[in-house]
Amino acid sequence: MSTPTPFSISMHAADNVAIIANDGGLPAGTVLSSGQVLVDHVPQAHKVALVDIPEGGVIRRYNVVIGYALRPIPAGSWVHEKLVQMPDARSLEGLPISTVKPPVQAPLEGYTFQGYRNADGSVGTRNILAITQTVQCVAGVTDFAVQRIKAELLPKYPNVDDVVALAHTYGCGVAIDAPDAVIPIRTVRNLSLNPNFGGEVMVVSLGCEKLQPDRLLPPGSFPIVDERESALDVVCLQDEAHVGFMSMVESILRQAEQHLQRLNARRRETVPASELVVGVQCGGSDAFSGFTANPAVGFCTDLLVRAGASVMFSEVTEVRDGIDQLTSRASTPEVAEAMIREMAWYDNYLNKGRVDRSANTTPGNKKGGLSNIVEKAMGSIVKSGSAPITGVLAPGEKLQQKGLTYAATPASDFICGTLQLAAGMNLHVFTTGRGTPYGLAACPVIKVATRTDLARRWHDLMDVNAGRIAEGCATIEGMGWELFQLMLDVASGKKKTWAEQWKLHNALVLFNPAPVT
Repeated sequence: MSTPTPFSISMHAADNVAIIANDGGLPAGTVLSSGQVLVDHVPQAHKVALVDIPEGGVIRRYNVVIGYALRPIPAGSWVHEKLVQMPDARSLEGLPISTVKPPVQAPLEGYTFQGYRNADGSVGTRNILAITQTVQCVAGVTDFAVQRIKAELLPKYPNVDDVVALAHTYGCGVAIDAPDAVIPIRTVRNLSLNPNFGGEVMVVSLGCEKLQPDRLLPPGSFPIVDERESALDVVCLQDEAHVGFMSMVESILRQAEQHLQRLNARRRETVPASELVVGVQCGGSDAFSGFTANPAVGFCTDLLVRAGASVMFSEVTEVRDGIDQLTSRASTPEVAEAMIREMAWYDNYLNKGRVDRSANTTPGNKKGGLSNIVEKAMGSIVKSGSAPITGVLAPGEKLQQKGLTYAATPASDFICGTLQLAAGMNLHVFTTGRGTPYGLAACPVIKVATRTDLARRWHDLMDVNAGRIAEGCATIEGMGWELFQLMLDVASGKKKTWAEQWKLHNALVLFNPAPVT
């Protein structure tokens, strides 16, 4: 059996560490192409010292100081998290503001997909009936009803893709008038209005909850799809007309069928690529994320912006250490200041909880070669590409503009996905190095593997193998174009993602800083 060619990757000429790319890593004694002899066995995706690093010396990756050596590290040594002291967080004072002015790229014209045009001008990539819930108490009844709708009604309406219940744990037992209560309330409201739901708003309420239907969706906040039914469509379980469990379920089925009839009459039409609203996110990240999948997504982000589309990147907790890179790309000082405010909120949040930002890097991240949140942040930010950042979205708000937007969300996969859906996302791109079967019921999720080994093992969960970049079989640019075309095909319904085929749908999770009562 032949010995594999040692393969290590540096991100910048100034870096003093490189990443081992070989499956299974490389044993001690291996000679790298740069001439270093490995002192230790270095696992795949982990760092090797390219030079002798003295105690207290900088450890540099991405041409960024990701830490300091806790003891002398000889060249060829495995550089893991126990040898790295994390640097202090970058101050939010004196940041570069709108200093980067990338050259204007030519617009991408002529790219289209087949989507569902809504009355409010938005476009869906799927045609789904969503049933909104005002409170967790109704979740069991609604779920039972949804299963019956799928089994008994949905086969009669072949143009409807699915029926989903927008379940959450909010609605009662909270300080409903607290200042921060606006966040979960507007999140549920805007989830109900996602473009993939066709403007059909149906609500299941208990009756006694604090979050009453007219507070969740006041007049004027939802479209009127039928002038004969101008009021909000609500099934209230405590209504005296309901006698027993099955009468509640039958009421939900009767109302759902009216919405299904209207959704079934809808047809896809050709729309420009500018109607895409794409959320980009990563989870289960590893050290490959920053040089395979995320750069490819970043290149694709630039293509989408050139095509006039809307792209959101997120995760306050994962970009805080690269705030200077973000403020320098802000299109205006106001955009930069909005990002700084979001980072300051995060710093204050950590202080209140008496924790520091080092808690972000998970055991899986570390097993995948990420020593700390600084290194993780550098790999996360590249998903945003190089376009100017033209807007900042607070949690739960609805996106109102084209171009590249920073959507301030926590790093939790499910909270981030929920908030991007509330913002109006109709297509999701999710990169992973360690692997996660993440999916969303409300919109297609394209899963991008950072490593060929993961793509091979999870062949029926990963849609794209960006690990080919590390192997020299593909380029970042070529992979970016491949992903762009796949997005158009998935948005058109020509292709289904693996998450859709298996119906892998994670629960929605609200970001709720309001106090519990």
